[in-house]
Amino acid sequence: MALAIAGLAWTAARAQTPSPQVKPIVPDAWQGDAYRPKPDLKNIKKIRFITDSDYPPFHYYDEVGALTGFNVDLAQAICEVLGVECQIEATNWSSLIPAIENGDADAAIASIRITAEALKSADFTSRYYARPRRFAARKESEITDIRPETIEGLKIGVAKNSGHEAYLKTFFPDAAIAAFDTSEAAQKALKEGAIDLVFADGVSLAFWFNGVGSDRCCEFRGGPYLDSRFFGEGVGIAVKKGNRNLVRALNYALEQVHARGTYEELFLRYFPMSFF
Repeated sequence: MALAIAGLAWTAARAQTPSPQVKPIVPDAWQGDAYRPKPDLKNIKKIRFITDSDYPPFHYYDEVGALTGFNVDLAQAICEVLGVECQIEATNWSSLIPAIENGDADAAIASIRITAEALKSADFTSRYYARPRRFAARKESEITDIRPETIEGLKIGVAKNSGHEAYLKTFFPDAAIAAFDTSEAAQKALKEGAIDLVFADGVSLAFWFNGVGSDRCCEFRGGPYLDSRFFGEGVGIAVKKGNRNLVRALNYALEQVHARGTYEELFLRYFPMSFF
């Protein structure tokens, strides 16, 4: 299952509206017209990364038991740019932040969302990818133009009390919002034709489209939504509070990985189907 999912891949876009020329976003703070100066690395000889082990294709164990995935390969690329020794180990999700707080690891690269709550416990690099929010419809649906005035009265499934529900209430006030206990329940309702659209996390929807549970029923409609007020700032690498020297080094490395084309190569390797 992990290998089947890992074979999927997507390209990324920065804009909130769809564009035929999509580009990976790493990180948004870098616009491609200037580089950060190389930081002082004399005190950084080795970076001990930790990640989770069960979130393919971001991080997982392959068929021979080797830890692999997008986050793992990105960590290795960062170490290569910095010219430092790289150690990457897996731990439980709940142990990630405590491990860097206790000094058992230097950085956690595990698709950790940069949120106000997370920033209380760790410092973060600039985001190295975002999780866009997307609308999905059944493939036979004639709904293609997604705007507040074009989906008035349509039943849109969302997870209850989520940022998705709040976003729809703010910007699509005339839609008939159907709040479900989970996103999975909303997806099931869409598959069965009980609702017209689902509004949810684009990464999760892309997994669902290509998994056995969807029966290939559905697809994205409209463009990606990246409003940080509702959906967060994206995903970053977490380090111990106050370790600004490591944050600077990692941000520099992320820019260099992007500038050299390595990031795009990794993204296309693990995600050939765009969730943007």
